[in-house]
Amino acid sequence: MKYPIGRQTFSTLIEGGYVYVDKTDLVYNLAQKDICFLCRPRRFGKSLLLSTLESYFKGEKELFKGLKIEELEKEWKQYPVFRIDFSKGNFKDSSYISSTMSNYLDKWEAEYGVVSKYNEIGVRFSNVIAAAHEKTGRKVVILVDEYDKPMLDVLMEPQEQLNRDALKEIYSTFKETDEHLRFVLLTGVTKFSQVSVFSGFNQPEDISMKSEFDALCGITKDELVGYFDKEIEVMAKKYGCTKDEMYLLLKRQYDGYHFSEGMWDEESSREEMLDIFNPYSVLNALNDRKLGEYWFKSGTPTYLMRLLDRGKTNMQEILNGEYESSYFMDYKADIEDPLAMIYQSGYLTIKGCERIGCVRFYTLDYPNVEVKKGFVALLANDYFKMNNVQQPLALTINKALMQGRIDDLRDELSAFFASIPYNANYQERAWSYESHYHYTFYLIFRLLSCYTILTEKENSRGRADMIVETNDYVYIFEFKLDGTAVEALKQIEDKGYAEPYAADKRKLFRIGVSFSSEKKNIVEWEVV
Repeated sequence: MKYPIGRQTFSTLIEGGYVYVDKTDLVYNLAQKDICFLCRPRRFGKSLLLSTLESYFKGEKELFKGLKIEELEKEWKQYPVFRIDFSKGNFKDSSYISSTMSNYLDKWEAEYGVVSKYNEIGVRFSNVIAAAHEKTGRKVVILVDEYDKPMLDVLMEPQEQLNRDALKEIYSTFKETDEHLRFVLLTGVTKFSQVSVFSGFNQPEDISMKSEFDALCGITKDELVGYFDKEIEVMAKKYGCTKDEMYLLLKRQYDGYHFSEGMWDEESSREEMLDIFNPYSVLNALNDRKLGEYWFKSGTPTYLMRLLDRGKTNMQEILNGEYESSYFMDYKADIEDPLAMIYQSGYLTIKGCERIGCVRFYTLDYPNVEVKKGFVALLANDYFKMNNVQQPLALTINKALMQGRIDDLRDELSAFFASIPYNANYQERAWSYESHYHYTFYLIFRLLSCYTILTEKENSRGRADMIVETNDYVYIFEFKLDGTAVEALKQIEDKGYAEPYAADKRKLFRIGVSFSSEKKNIVEWEVV
């Protein structure tokens, strides 16, 4: 099988014999709309989607032979298509956006016989849109790739507002030329406040959380099995497991993205959400026949690290919260609350939903093992001011947990606390010693991808600080700052944190831990 790794042009995939997961029925449905916006994480196929739409609107019928859209489209009209790509470029250069658009406009003006009398980008764009409609007799299609990158590259820098203003001049033409437009789609990683970016034209229809377009980018379970069944079987032989077991490994590593509110199922009284696999990682894994961390290693957005570094970002608190969809879908550039940016960038996804009346409240979590391991390691390295926290620490703690070696676990954790640089314990985000040490434990155990980690696990009488479940053992932790380990153990008993495991066959450890704010380490460790 020929995998389209690094290929984002629809015609190249079809003519080059690459595997193509047929989503043209969704493309057809999308093409019936007017002005739309789609937010998806990087490397999820947004550029390929735009290329597919470009070929469709240009009437390149032969490319779609044998695909789903062939049964849906009967006319195959040809429209003038203007595609704008902001995925690359030096957007710290104040003139880059205008010079890029000027190059596009030079090309389009020559194509449609427009002699420009103006220098303003917005005026020239409006004129060429009108001219294309008049010359062809067809309304214009506009496709914008990575509309937000000019802002993300300079986030929280003076250049950001200049880039916003330059983009508003471009987008304002959509309102002025509405009568000439057949279809407009803007794609990006994040959804910046529409007031600040899209205020110059009629608000686009945001399809980012519409269930009918869940699978527009990414791979579903049915698509994975339907298109790659034989490849999964080959990969299973390499790993010495069954095909079903290999599928579960792929699912655990790369699945788990949810892009909509889902459909409410009355029988189960829960939201049924469609699972989406990361297409970039799946294709690379099948090509290499290896469960690697492809998406995360392909790049870490600098804008996200700037947000995390400047704010008091506590992922433990974020993941314990419940939110309405507008809270994480409508981005506002607030360094104190980067939740929306983390979600939209693909590092968190919807994991649960509770409906109260007509209002839905969502819980968020890491979508899969690949993202969790990479992102938590990133957080840990930044938080502790250390490099490569993940590998040595996770390995040694993992062995201790697997074998129930509780004394070794204590020694490894104590050694790690002692190794934390002095300035990491006093950085601004460690706003209280108790929160700091709780969060340290959270980051340490979240690095262990193979276990169930429960933080602030709630029952009717209180919340356990942390519970770690392995195949053979259950560890219940309670932490005290400048208290005693005995007090911590007493709280575990008094609050009944172990009661849910009364019938569990696994060995249970109750662990009381006392930290010293003076010594900045574990000083007492009691186990029952």
